[in-house]
Amino acid sequence: MYKILVSGLSTALVIGAASTTFAAANPFSDVPADSWAYDAVAQLAKDGVVDGYGDGTYRGDQTITRYEMAQMVARAMAKTDVSAADKAMIDKLAAEFSDELGNLGVRVAALEKKVDNVQWTGEVQYTYQSDRHQGQHSDNANEVLFRLEPTAQINEHWSARARIDYTTDMNSSKNATSATMDRAWVQGEYDNLEINLGKLAYTTALDQGMVFDDMVSGGQVTFGKVVKATVTAGRFNMENNGDLLGEKTANFHSIELNSDPEKKFTVGAAYYHVSGDFQSAIELFGTPMSKTYNADSLNIWEVGMGYKFTPTLAVHAAYAKNTQGNVDDKFLKSYNVELDYKGAEQENKGSFGVWAAYRHLGNAAVIHPTYDAMSGGQKGWELGTAYTLDKNIVGTLRYFRGKDLQDTGDQDASKLFGRVEFFF
Repeated sequence: MYKILVSGLSTALVIGAASTTFAAANPFSDVPADSWAYDAVAQLAKDGVVDGYGDGTYRGDQTITRYEMAQMVARAMAKTDVSAADKAMIDKLAAEFSDELGNLGVRVAALEKKVDNVQWTGEVQYTYQSDRHQGQHSDNANEVLFRLEPTAQINEHWSARARIDYTTDMNSSKNATSATMDRAWVQGEYDNLEINLGKLAYTTALDQGMVFDDMVSGGQVTFGKVVKATVTAGRFNMENNGDLLGEKTANFHSIELNSDPEKKFTVGAAYYHVSGDFQSAIELFGTPMSKTYNADSLNIWEVGMGYKFTPTLAVHAAYAKNTQGNVDDKFLKSYNVELDYKGAEQENKGSFGVWAAYRHLGNAAVIHPTYDAMSGGQKGWELGTAYTLDKNIVGTLRYFRGKDLQDTGDQDASKLFGRVEFFF
């Protein structure tokens, strides 16, 4: 059966100047009624990516030609604000109807015909740090990082992701460069369920990374709508978190409960368990303690909240307590109170944010905090600002002034942190 529609629907659907030098494939042959393409276009219509015949309808029970189908695909290809799953579906349709799209003047390159569904993003960043501790020389660092983050769509639910870093130490006489793939995982999304498996990034949402912001090798499941639960289990590398004798990796388990982050008032609770060889530790996460940490685990309980006074002014706070170990109480608790005004938006030149915070990070009550200007085993004030210098160029400045927590008496400490990021 052949249909020839040269007016009406063709006029309504065509998106650009169409070349009529037809290829070997007959653009007027019907798409078989049982073709997967019908279901694919129906899903795109449901998602609002295509509008069918131009009148807001998609007639799934009506046989259409390959030429009409290609016109719908061309309209979908012109859209930019689509999900990764819809993009993968559009690419697959473009490969199927590449000849017809060519007749319409829509270019589909040879690689596109193979459905190139790998997307690359990344950044180049320059970082400067000046770290000072009472009675010690200042520690200055200059670093340039080139980061690549590929994402490959596996199907409509699953994607594969990774992060590759090339870091150059500008203070080294040889400007030594190291390359690492610090994360590689697969991610599945099903309505109110998200599954992550592999070496994955995990930032605690309850406290915006006060207790943990690092990689876990294992699995993570997030589910729920009104209240979201995040359960994580795997192995955690402690090598960069202090001079721990014995094991350099430990078992990591956590569960977080958080209310809807879009609400004016948010609240949450969490539990984190890390088990490893702590008994022989002579210092814990970077800060010397006269008492040996005499437990083989960290059991950290936490509560947190946030409140938005206005769309641009918000406060959040969190308190965490480790119930293990016989060291001083100041090492077993952590808390943070931060006031935020606005925020630098990567796409919006001239946007900015400022914040002020007071933090106490007992080094036995945090695992790997997110703060660039301070670390576990410190307390004090942090002031910061971020500014979008141009589209996709963001500068950040942080200043910390406070104390190093030590059994022998707290000592003065300060740190200046600056970074410029170029995103692509």
